[in-house]
Amino acid sequence: MKKSRYTDSQIMAILKQAEAGTPVPELCREHGMSAASFYKWRVKYGGMDASLMARMKELEEENRRLKKMYAEERLLKAEIIQEAMEKSGKAV
Repeated sequence: MKKSRYTDSQIMAILKQAEAGTPVPELCREHGMSAASFYKWRVKYGGMDASLMARMKELEEENRRLKKMYAEERLLKAEIIQEAMEKSGKAV
């Protein structure tokens, strides 16, 4: 996953500025970012505080690791089945 140029605290500060009434185009110009980035952050992090944001990132990382482990386990099972089928085919 691509690493953001902005830290969690910077993203939260930008979102809080928008909640306080600063126009989005002005925020984007000030922070050198696209409006698309702002709206993506607002959808993903809107209403969160810093602790919730950190917890969400931890859960995303754990989910990524679990998905990788599951994929590796499925591959290993497929290889074992393939080997067993080859051995049973030779024995016949």
